[in-house]
Amino acid sequence: MNAWNRTGPVVVEVDGTAENLRVVDYATAEALRFGAELVLVAPYSAHGSATPMTAYAPKPPAEMADAALRTAVAHLRHRNGYGLELAAVAGEGSRSRVLAHAARHARMLVVGRSRSRGPQRLVHTQANLTLTARAGCPVVVVPLSWKPSLLDRKVAVGIDGTALSAEALEFAFGEAAAREGDLIVVHAGLPAERPFVDEDPECSWISRAEYVLSERLAPWTSRFPTVKVTRFLSSRPPAAALVHESTEVGLVVVGAHSGPLPIDPVARRSTAAMTCPVAIVPHHLTEAELEHPVVARRVGAVVPAT
Repeated sequence: MNAWNRTGPVVVEVDGTAENLRVVDYATAEALRFGAELVLVAPYSAHGSATPMTAYAPKPPAEMADAALRTAVAHLRHRNGYGLELAAVAGEGSRSRVLAHAARHARMLVVGRSRSRGPQRLVHTQANLTLTARAGCPVVVVPLSWKPSLLDRKVAVGIDGTALSAEALEFAFGEAAAREGDLIVVHAGLPAERPFVDEDPECSWISRAEYVLSERLAPWTSRFPTVKVTRFLSSRPPAAALVHESTEVGLVVVGAHSGPLPIDPVARRSTAAMTCPVAIVPHHLTEAELEHPVVARRVGAVVPAT
């Protein structure tokens, strides 16, 4: 698994649909903010969908992928001119394999979120969680209805006080600074265990949560002094708290383990329900974490950083 390359290109999936051009526009804005190269990637399967009942032979998948890339490039040149450093690649194979390979040196990978509802949306979300684990870099999932707005200057990130939040916090602070906007740090969910002392459980939780926030934010607030930070404590379940915040911000950031089996219903549910773009940032376990018996048993699980 490759580590996240903070200075790499922005990679975006191209599928040839008109709605996908909004996802490409989002990725373009990210590349322009950071002065990074934009790489358009169109995965395709070598096996076409033609059947004996087909009245005409469709174009080969490779040609369709090339056509989708040409359309996207023309769209970008029309809107942004030739100042943007741009590359376009068509890759044969599964979507997950092609995108993960293209993003192996990327600062982020941008993909679109399916319009499907209910269980089918959860299936698509799980595919993006798996893609995050394979790519090793932040994966930003953009609703196909996304349009630029003033909310884009606000970023929210969920933290839980563990090392899982480290990369998510770094990414969130970097995004807020690049957007010259504000950052909302969310710590949600009451602890499962009861306090050992005879005191108000709610006050005890608030005190511990405030301590966690202060401890985790200290390195990043000093590194990004221009970012205005708002702390938000909530007794709601983590997924519900982040989904609520997604209506007020332009990006929600969650953390995820980078292991091979990214299966977590909470992360999947919260990501599927977001109303704004969501960045899934993988946490790469250190040697010390891998040696911990509890962590070792959980390697591969994906959880939200809240």
